[in-house]
Amino acid sequence: MAEYRIQIKDASKNYGKVEALKNANLNIGAGEVVLVIGPSGSGKSTMLRCVNKLETLSSGDIWVDDDCVTDPKSDIRKIREEVGMVFQSFNLFSHLTALKNITLALTTVKHTSSEEAEKIGKQLLERVGLSDKEKSYPGQLSGGQQQRVAIARALAMNPRVMLFDEPTSALDPEMIKEVLDVMLDLAKEGMTMMVVSHEMGFAKAAADKVVFMDEGEIIETGTPAEVFDSPKEERTKTFLQHIL
Repeated sequence: MAEYRIQIKDASKNYGKVEALKNANLNIGAGEVVLVIGPSGSGKSTMLRCVNKLETLSSGDIWVDDDCVTDPKSDIRKIREEVGMVFQSFNLFSHLTALKNITLALTTVKHTSSEEAEKIGKQLLERVGLSDKEKSYPGQLSGGQQQRVAIARALAMNPRVMLFDEPTSALDPEMIKEVLDVMLDLAKEGMTMMVVSHEMGFAKAAADKVVFMDEGEIIETGTPAEVFDSPKEERTKTFLQHIL
């Protein structure tokens, strides 16, 4: 059994001459919640997207438990079933109800029966506080409600890891809390989570580790108290002065 749930080893990603990710190293244990912060264009989302191979590394390796994501022989579909992803822009199917958005992958990818998939979907809608919205279409839901459906959809595959790419940045302020509350509950239940976000309240309430990135590099890693209250690196201090 792997020592870490996620291992990022010497990971680099180039787009032509642009180095989006430079020799990144990060270990995330089972049940750990890691918040990744940094200025726009610092490589946060690139690193996150490489974990389930939405982006392909130029060099280095990423492991999820005992599966090497970067090995061409690995079954990436199987790995993606176990690595849930929640995007900034929800990415729900507009022509499907909330319940159908959740059950679609269960029936098509996992070949779960319609009855069982519907049962799981309803349980997940209840879990994210939307049991009364199963027949609603995305256009009938607020941004916060759509994002909670997106989280439920990711959870339907029963993942070992959840990746969140700025899950609240497209939301109005009053809707952010309802999404963060669901994420806090997941953290308390022991879900391994890698979150790109600047929600400092969530970091202090749920994160075990904060990673600060700039210009494609991991500059500093520590507990929320270490990084926010007594950062070691000048680049970290300068960035935090702008957001805290």
